[in-house]
Amino acid sequence: MTSFWISLFVVGFAIASFAYVYALRVQVMAVVDLIWTAGLGVAALAYLFVSEADTMRGYAVGLLIVMWSSRLSIHLFKDRVLKRKEDSRYANLAEFWGKSAKRNFYFLFLGQVLFVALFLVPISIAMSKGVDAWLWSDWVAVIIALVAFAGEAIADRQLARFRADPDNKGEVCQRGLWRYSRHPNYFFEWLHWWSYVAFAWNSPNWWWVFIGPVAMYLFLRYLTGIPHAERSSLKSRGDAYRQYQQTTSVFFPWIPREPQS
Repeated sequence: MTSFWISLFVVGFAIASFAYVYALRVQVMAVVDLIWTAGLGVAALAYLFVSEADTMRGYAVGLLIVMWSSRLSIHLFKDRVLKRKEDSRYANLAEFWGKSAKRNFYFLFLGQVLFVALFLVPISIAMSKGVDAWLWSDWVAVIIALVAFAGEAIADRQLARFRADPDNKGEVCQRGLWRYSRHPNYFFEWLHWWSYVAFAWNSPNWWWVFIGPVAMYLFLRYLTGIPHAERSSLKSRGDAYRQYQQTTSVFFPWIPREPQS
């Protein structure tokens, strides 16, 4: 399997370079997110077909990661690429980096390949567990994945519907799932990675599968997700968002608190 991982990096860096050139052309650095979302789905399928993971579990894991990859990639493509809409995170990075922005963005594009490889580790372990029989833990994994898939899709749809209403301009979405978490889409994204922990139950390499949910939580909660989203929301919605912060859980869905007087 060494050749597979070498090929992953060679092909991945080539695709990332092409995506970078395209992003410069359309002036939307948010294209970088598609390398991670679409790339992981393609890489998982490639691993499935070159490895010995041709069991019911292997195909189930492959199907679920492709469902996740397709939904998120299509959502990002329609919302960012087709609309030529830059993500505020990358606009802020471009401003912060200044003259070095083009060079730094290229390394950011290449870095997505490393993320694909990192998160492919738990997926590959879940696929090639070494036990052919379908177990109760596999049903738990499927349930977790479907709940996460549905929850993230519903959260994205609720937010899109809220933003599409001109009367809501400058307001904070507190409807549906957004009433119980300031970032329900991120929560369900994180939940998705627990399905691979369940798939890999009793695997000799089971502990390595925790790379998925642990790394995803750190990225979303402290690095690439929530901090940028919170700063952007405070900038655009001000006091309305500050009150939302006082009443609503930042990540894990919970009953809203009473606003402070």
